[in-house]
Amino acid sequence: MYLQKMFSCSQFLARTNAMQTFIRAASQGKNPSSSPFLTLHAVRQWSNVPFFTVPLARAHGKSFAHRSELRQAKRIVVKLGSAVVTRGDECGLALGRLASIVEQVAVLQNQCREMMIVTSGAVAFGKQRLRHEILLSQSVRQALHSGQNQLKDMSLPVLEARACAAAGQSGLMALYEAMFTQYSTCTAQILVTNLDFHDDQKRRNLNSTLHELLRMNIVPIINTNDAVVPPPEPNSDLQGVNVISIKDNDSLAARLAVEMRADLLIALSDVEGLYDSPPGSDDAKLLDTFYPGDQHSITYGTKSRVGIGGMEAKVKAALWALQGGTSVVIANGTHPKVTGHVITDIVEGKKVGTFFSEVKPAGPTVEQQTEMARSAGRTLASLESEQRSDIICTLADLLTERKDEILSANKKDMEHAVSTGRLSPAMLKRLSLSSSKLNSLSIGLRQIAVSSQDSVGRVLRRTRVANKLELEQITVPIGVLLVIFESRPDCLPQVSALAIASGNALLLKGGKEAANTNRILHELAQEALSIHGVNDAIQLVSTREEVEDLCRLEKMIDLIIPRGSSQLVRDIQRAAKSIPVLGHSEGICHVYVDHEASVDKAIKIIRDSKCDYPAACNAMETLLVHRDLLRTPLFDQIIDMMRTEHVKIHAGPKFASYLTFSPSEVKSLRTEYGDLECCIEVVDSMLEAVDHIHKYGSSHTDVIVTENEDTAEQFLQQLDSACVFWNASSRFADGYRFGLGRCLFLFFSSTNLFKCFPFNLIMTLWCFVGAEVGISTARIHARGPVGLEGLLTTKWVLRGEGHTAADFSEQGSMTYLHENLPVAQVLPGRRTTS
Repeated sequence: MYLQKMFSCSQFLARTNAMQTFIRAASQGKNPSSSPFLTLHAVRQWSNVPFFTVPLARAHGKSFAHRSELRQAKRIVVKLGSAVVTRGDECGLALGRLASIVEQVAVLQNQCREMMIVTSGAVAFGKQRLRHEILLSQSVRQALHSGQNQLKDMSLPVLEARACAAAGQSGLMALYEAMFTQYSTCTAQILVTNLDFHDDQKRRNLNSTLHELLRMNIVPIINTNDAVVPPPEPNSDLQGVNVISIKDNDSLAARLAVEMRADLLIALSDVEGLYDSPPGSDDAKLLDTFYPGDQHSITYGTKSRVGIGGMEAKVKAALWALQGGTSVVIANGTHPKVTGHVITDIVEGKKVGTFFSEVKPAGPTVEQQTEMARSAGRTLASLESEQRSDIICTLADLLTERKDEILSANKKDMEHAVSTGRLSPAMLKRLSLSSSKLNSLSIGLRQIAVSSQDSVGRVLRRTRVANKLELEQITVPIGVLLVIFESRPDCLPQVSALAIASGNALLLKGGKEAANTNRILHELAQEALSIHGVNDAIQLVSTREEVEDLCRLEKMIDLIIPRGSSQLVRDIQRAAKSIPVLGHSEGICHVYVDHEASVDKAIKIIRDSKCDYPAACNAMETLLVHRDLLRTPLFDQIIDMMRTEHVKIHAGPKFASYLTFSPSEVKSLRTEYGDLECCIEVVDSMLEAVDHIHKYGSSHTDVIVTENEDTAEQFLQQLDSACVFWNASSRFADGYRFGLGRCLFLFFSSTNLFKCFPFNLIMTLWCFVGAEVGISTARIHARGPVGLEGLLTTKWVLRGEGHTAADFSEQGSMTYLHENLPVAQVLPGRRTTS
């Protein structure tokens, strides 16, 4: 603690000496940079993070084209609007918001970025002080004149803004300095007026001062000198590329950002960003990105509750800065849920506020893609079931007809993945496609085409509510699905087929490691959709949108389905606060071998569960062995088989205690290896195995191997997992193997369906068909392998003849019947979908 105090003291003395040197040099008319202290030290310790005087990360002159590039911003101007700094009553400062903003600026400053603040608030702070002083003065004067302390009604005079600014400027700066001191960050105040930018000498002096402060890792806090500033001239906001009138802090921030060649200007106000119409209106949409040619597409509303600039002034200032080479983001600095990280989120490239860019993308934005998908998805849902099947069969044909193109694109992805070395062997296996894999996909898609025959519009329940009042519950699509997948290009056609079969619009976000393969597969999906004019129902997000940004489209996306690593699923579940997520974060599957297990079944099931496809989420990760099996031939055979299959074994704590020389002890019993590795642990009973799985499992798929039926049934009933198996491999937890869809009799009048299937499949009398979009461990909507049924919801359809609720009141003439009708019964004048 004593050393820490000495270190802080030395930091303070160093900072003080440097400032004194700087001020002394400046007062003598010398160039402060000529000070020996400033020129001889390449590395300075002005705060708890060393500051290196490094060159800018990029050559200035051109703004960033995309949000993701904002991470490279080194010199940043943060403009705090009056609505951000002041309280709602406009008398005093919003201290909580200000403290949060100061913390974010300090964090970025300690990342070796150069931060500048253009702040409002002096008038509000001064108004608070002057009101207090006037009230105190009036009360004292009244008490002296009346001879008593009873106060009469006192009216406050109108406070002149310049006087308020003069009274509040020092207090505002003292507050900033006190807050930044908590982060060992030094600040300096600079007051400017419009005249300072019109005088070349003053402008050069200002530029020199700001550069020197930044060199010393000091945060300049700049404000217009409202105590002496003249009223703004009307219609003098913009006067060309090189001149901008400083009539408010928006124009001041823009002018400073360009003068100082800043990489980024963050303008915080009390609105989320720029809307295409006044915020609050029914059709107002927040613009994620604004381009200089889009001014005609927006309508400005009223200005902020405080301050002298409105959104129009902010846009003009932002465009002027953008033209000068500085990127701009306008965002909300008052929202209590985002204020604590709005600045850092912007610098990290997240979708916050409105980003101004000069480079307009060639294709649609992800928001536009979602709207296109929703519109086309509604048309897709309205198609006849035979038409949707026809689309899927066409896609199945294209997978085999164009397999050379697909495999060529996949080869490029594989070569790039191998050269970079970023993917594990398991991930490379998922990325790889082959002719046999494409053939299997094609057969699977044809099976989905069959199962889609009665999926959408199927009547689940019919009720006669009253005479001539009939109620139906029917299946309908969920809406817009967002499927995010990693290293699994074969996922794209499979999920596309399920979306088409269920009448859902689909937004796909694949991993960049499979970019070439995903692109050709998406083209084939759209080609198949085009036969019925619904090309846009499936969209591939190829822009550089982060997953977290996609998860914020809660007004556009109805369900998110992640397909990838447990970390990906966890990240999506955390980011998608308002959108349901269907999936599981981990596949920690267990196989429990009971003391009454069959040797042959145990060996066969363990080998298949672990070695068939170790990267799958339904592969065994932990083998639980009954204690009585230790040192028996069955256990020895299990170990020998694992060695033969090159499975790396990790010993659980209890298993390790039985061994003199044990394998490496497991770091965690809650581990998904995704490779030829597994944990072995010992349990004393079936009930202990159930407790172990409940504690360390992920509620995915768990297996018991035993010949005792009572033990097996107890295991199946007590274990709370999405899939629970007896004497069967965990690899059966799959929509294709479950035959999701329904058991269908292959008798169709549509000749198109016969074209989809080879003769040997048509000859099969019964066929279990299906596929899955993933496995869900959730407890609502869908659980386990999720196929076609999991992509549907229901709606209620009521048909009456002028019925009203009043007809069924005590004075009414009708009574409720609530008769259950056969689902297959056809209502008069309506065809059945069954």
